[in-house]
Amino acid sequence: MGDGKPAPAEGPKPVADSEEVEEKPVDPVTAACSEIKTHIKHIEKAVSLKEHRYITRVLRSIASTRTKLTDEVLRRMISHYLSESARDSLVTYLSEPMEAEGCNGKAEEPSEKENEAALKLAMPEIECYLHLLVLIFLLDGKQYEQAVKCANELVEKVNTHNRRSLDAIGARCYFYYARAYELVERLLEIRSGLLARLRTSTLHFDTEGQATVINLLLRNLLHFQLYDQANKLVLKIVFPPSAPNSESARFMYYCGVIKAVLLEYTEASNFLIQAGQKSPQNTAIGFRQTVNKYLIVVQLLVGHIPDRALFRQKQMKKPLEPYFELTQAVRCGDLQAFTEVVTKFHDRFMDDNTYNLITRLRQNVIKAGIRNICLSYSRISLADVADRLRLDSAVDAEFIVAKAIRDGVIEASIDHKEGFMQSKETFDQYSTTEPQAEFHKRISFCLNLHNQSVKAMRYPGKKEKEEAS
Repeated sequence: MGDGKPAPAEGPKPVADSEEVEEKPVDPVTAACSEIKTHIKHIEKAVSLKEHRYITRVLRSIASTRTKLTDEVLRRMISHYLSESARDSLVTYLSEPMEAEGCNGKAEEPSEKENEAALKLAMPEIECYLHLLVLIFLLDGKQYEQAVKCANELVEKVNTHNRRSLDAIGARCYFYYARAYELVERLLEIRSGLLARLRTSTLHFDTEGQATVINLLLRNLLHFQLYDQANKLVLKIVFPPSAPNSESARFMYYCGVIKAVLLEYTEASNFLIQAGQKSPQNTAIGFRQTVNKYLIVVQLLVGHIPDRALFRQKQMKKPLEPYFELTQAVRCGDLQAFTEVVTKFHDRFMDDNTYNLITRLRQNVIKAGIRNICLSYSRISLADVADRLRLDSAVDAEFIVAKAIRDGVIEASIDHKEGFMQSKETFDQYSTTEPQAEFHKRISFCLNLHNQSVKAMRYPGKKEKEEAS
């Protein structure tokens, strides 16, 4: 009886406490501050233990942290962790604090934890991380001129330190540094600085920094349509194989664009396929849409028809609608429909920077039409060919058919006197080496994909293995 009485008395108490905890609203400023403090602890742990993965974890969380940044959150963190000189330079980019709450809380925190702050002042990683958050906050607030000034100070701060633990944060700082200059259309000013940073990263064996700066240089050159210089850069540099997947996907995309412009469509298709495979499947929707737009055009230029399932994806259906109509026109070989699609979506194609590639598809449309005619008719007059392809005259049709025969598009002959095209009997494809070459191409692609997947795998460190054992 004595043991039974306290049980019901103690039972409702934890339930009531839990209900009170659930009812309390969480202050967004406090939650954001606690999240940033957790990230700073990870940075301290990475520096002390020399474990790069903790900083990588922090950098991955920036996407979610940036949505919670406010002037008050950044002001609290800056006043808590940075010295007066560093604090004054960053606070100028933030709006004035509210007189009601801001001053009291901020005056107490540094005075209570002066010893902790003094220890953390020796860590440039924390200072650069907080400076990076301020830069991201300015970019999200569309304060681009202030962001450029803040980015210059951040890059100078990164360059003054020669610490391997700062490499990953420095690479992300350079990414947003270039982004700030891109938004104010001053990319030309930073090209020499990026080249110097690439040399420094290569000498320091900074894999992530090297990959990031290479992509920034390629983006810079492609922005000014300097495709030859970009191709020379790709040929001279060695992209680090252990770079993060995000940077590898960007590099593959830029290489695909360069090769497509330089008429190397097969290599461009391979690069773009790898870029799509390396990109995140649940996020980076805009990047995957851009890659698929270029991939569709390049596959059409090669002579392949993209899979219809690509256009049916929920996130791709609307952005790829013009390219779906373009694919239908090319597949049917309808030159008039192709011209109508190009005219209708001219502005969209110009915004996507694919218009110049799409104009090259005219010959492919004609070739597809000739191929369909050759399969349908064993003998047809050149005047009818010109009528079906909507060409100006039979003479134009004669030249185009002759070129298609020379290029191996169709197996036919032309009777110039009678003015007709005679299709040859189809032969057995399996009696040639064409199936062997196609299988070899697919097998080499699968082996290359397997090798890249093995390289992209992450393995636990020595300390994790020891702890697990």
